[in-house]
Parts: sequence; C-alpha cells; structure tokens
Amino acid sequence: MVTILRAMDTRTRISLRVAGALGFLGVALGAFGAHGLADLLARNERLDTWHTAVLYHLIHAVALMALAAAGRVRPLTFWSWLIGILLFSGSLYVLSVTNIKALGAITPFGGVAFLIGWGSVCLRPKGGSENEI
Repeated sequence: MVTILRAMDTRTRISLRVAGALGFLGVALGAFGAHGLADLLARNERLDTWHTAVLYHLIHAVALMALAAAGRVRPLTFWSWLIGILLFSGSLYVLSVTNIKALGAITPFGGVAFLIGWGSVCLRPKGGSENEI
C-alpha cells in the first residue's frame, strides 16, 4: 500500500488520506451516536437528525475516496465536499446534541457546497479529455 501511495501525485495522496479520515470519523460518529449519545439524542428527539448527518458525511467520504483512488478528484470537488461535510453534517451533529435550532440555518450552506461538488463532477474542465472525470 505504501508503494502505491508513493506512485501517486501529492493531490491524490492527500485526497485519499483526507477521504480515509472522513470515513473513519463518519463511522466513529455513527457508532457514538448509536451507543454513547443514544439517550441524549432520544431526549432531544434528534436521532433522525444525527442519522442524516452521518449518512451525508459517509456518502461524501466514500465518493471522495472513489474519485481519489481513480486519480480524478478535482480541487473544486474536494473542497466543496469537505466544506459540505463540515457545514451540513457538522451543523446537524451539533444541533443534535445541543438542540440549538439556530444551527439549522448553517445546514443549507453545506447542502449547496455538496451540490457544487457534484456539479463539478458532472462538468468536464475546459480543454479536458472526454474520458476525464
């Protein structure tokens, strides 16, 4: 595995490591919510909110991992999804444990960041080849 990582360019290596860290964190937060925070989330009536945060967190971590592993992650996609996870999932995580409803105003900005990232996956860069993602 180390040999494979050395053969990749720096952006790809960083993207893979960040995607791996995001996946790790998503699984850890999912487990923590199911076990360590179960009573608090039930009291706050925020278990569904926590699940939504984990779902979007993990979907984008896996998608980033797939693009990075293919060596096709664009900076716009990378940063949009990272910001999306921080704003969308992050605001939902904090909302779930604190029940501060004003945090819900941050969530849509993360959603927009996710959409920008998906849009950048769909659009071919100017001068890019047909087989480039």
